[in-house]
Amino acid sequence: MPHRAMFLRFCMLFMFAVVVALPARALEILRVLTWPGYADSDLVKAFEKQYGVRVDVSFVSSDDALRQKINAGQGAGFDVFAANTAEMQYYIENKLIVPLRLSNIPNTAHQLARFRDVYGIPGITQLGQVYAVPYTYSEMGLIYDRQQFQQPPSSLSELWNPKYQGRVLMFDASSHNFSIASLALDGKPFQIDEKRFKTVVNHLIALRRNVLTFYTLPEESVELFRTHSVALMFANYGTQQLKLLRDAGADVGYVIPREGALAWLDCWAITRGAKNKTLAENWINYMLEHKVSTELTRRQGLSNTIQAGGNARETDKIIWLAPVEDDKRRAALWARIISGAVPERF
Repeated sequence: MPHRAMFLRFCMLFMFAVVVALPARALEILRVLTWPGYADSDLVKAFEKQYGVRVDVSFVSSDDALRQKINAGQGAGFDVFAANTAEMQYYIENKLIVPLRLSNIPNTAHQLARFRDVYGIPGITQLGQVYAVPYTYSEMGLIYDRQQFQQPPSSLSELWNPKYQGRVLMFDASSHNFSIASLALDGKPFQIDEKRFKTVVNHLIALRRNVLTFYTLPEESVELFRTHSVALMFANYGTQQLKLLRDAGADVGYVIPREGALAWLDCWAITRGAKNKTLAENWINYMLEHKVSTELTRRQGLSNTIQAGGNARETDKIIWLAPVEDDKRRAALWARIISGAVPERF
């Protein structure tokens, strides 16, 4: 009997060891590629718990880095990612993303009207199919010093107003500044006609002569605004700059000019190589839940697509960024303009 007891004990220990050694059922993995602030760890964990999966999040800091990562696996290295509308057409044309089944993303029904009108948003549809869902955006309005304006500025033309010479701030960006100058001349922002190009260049030279300087970072713009009694600023960072200025005690207002405001719009898309498209659609739907979208606004200061408010009204003209006619040409000309070249040399 003692031997039998020992044998049974050995068998039990052996079976226990085998069970312990067996690997747990591997959780399905959703691979997400996005921007800092779009997928905070606590929100990711809530999604993992809800769907019984694991989410691997990778972050990028530039459009170029995003393209490189998606191209590296021909769309197979990630399942779902976020990119702006100006970039999305590239992914569609290169067949790196797939059409979405909006019926599997029911929270799109709760988005604001301008975001439900997917066919009115350049870059996210093709041949009647929808390839991306809007998530967050920032428009580039005008910030003005209330003490220097009896009435809020209503037009981009105020940036050229000699009354404010030396008290205007602009963002140092070739593409945006060409678009703004073209808009101010009642032209198209992204596809400037060759016959109008020299006129736009001359208008930018006039702008250069009217501004105090060209900033690059939002913190830099706040310091310049406060120390140089700036009257008006093109707000490339939109409401982020407005908040920074108000937090610093500046008495400023914010408007969308009548010509409209350039704006970037980041959207979620699913790669051609997604392993589980339904799970990827669940992720997009989750990102559009009220709690998740409003947390994005509260934590990052970015506008979401389901909640009205902020500084841009539904009736304001928002112009989503799109590819331009020749970005290299714009960059080369802008370098000459900002260096001080006179019109006769163009």
